[in-house]
Amino acid sequence: MSDNTNSNKNVRDDEIDLLDLFRRMGRALNRMFNALGKAFLISVVFIIKHWLPLLLSIAAGIGVSYFLKTTSTASFTTDVVFRNNLAQMDKKKIKDISGTTSEIISKINKLRTFCSDPKTLSEALSLNPALVKNISDIGAFWIIDRNKDGIPDNVDYDGSHNIYDTINIRMPGTFDVRVSFNSNLDLVRVRDGIIKFIESDSLNQQRNRLRIAQNKDLLTRLNIDIKELDSLQKVKYFEENRNLKPGKDGQIVFMQEQKTQLFYTDIQLLFVKKQLLETERVLYPGIVTVLRDFSAPTLQNNGTRYYGKQVIPIFFLVMLIVLIFLANRKKLIEVYKKY
Repeated sequence: MSDNTNSNKNVRDDEIDLLDLFRRMGRALNRMFNALGKAFLISVVFIIKHWLPLLLSIAAGIGVSYFLKTTSTASFTTDVVFRNNLAQMDKKKIKDISGTTSEIISKINKLRTFCSDPKTLSEALSLNPALVKNISDIGAFWIIDRNKDGIPDNVDYDGSHNIYDTINIRMPGTFDVRVSFNSNLDLVRVRDGIIKFIESDSLNQQRNRLRIAQNKDLLTRLNIDIKELDSLQKVKYFEENRNLKPGKDGQIVFMQEQKTQLFYTDIQLLFVKKQLLETERVLYPGIVTVLRDFSAPTLQNNGTRYYGKQVIPIFFLVMLIVLIFLANRKKLIEVYKKY
């Protein structure tokens, strides 16, 4: 009997302790939210009381940003989108099984190390050193396709894309090249120089010649197949007409039914394949093809907004710290003297 009493007492004690724990947690959360609310109100009142110096700090930040914009060298960027004609697409996995797109991007990114030396950069692009001296950066980037719908959505400029993401993927057959420069630039000649630099790779040249030769062989074979299928269709049609015999009352009786119409479908499929091969050969004869050319930049990268995002918060934060120090200087002096 005493054992049952003790066990019931322990259970009741456990229940009381658990309830007390929840009460304490509730009181702690209540104090925390009250403290946060009080701190928020104090901050709002403090900012309202000192709105003038804080507003002046923002104005000073805007002025300094404009000054930096007018005194610094202008910087512009523009992009060109290329199609990699050497890419061999795996339609199920939506990737380039040849790996040539990755190779070309890595090759172009080597130009970044040449931008500090106009002579080396001019040799790589086969351009005049005076033309490339204003180029500050050249980089190649993957184009991201969200939801795998085949439509380009954004460019991975910061390299933050997760390669293990199966929903948002890199477009395997296209890539973006961004050029940053400081003054007027002949973008057409720079584009042609980048293409020459890409096509200077001897291995890619061999791959492209092999691609064109295989394309030519396939076209020859398709033309033969189309002619043979067309001839076969005429023969079958002739044989069908021979098998037609007159019946009673002048009616025609089919001795053997032939499905001549199926040949039209086969011929159409061969023509579709032929058109795709001809398109590949005529429109994309080189290693790469420009899908979207450079556009003339209309906005300066390092403008007032660019500097303002950095300068204005710094000015505002420094002014806020100074005001807090002035408002609590007596307490801070007492603490300093005490310790």
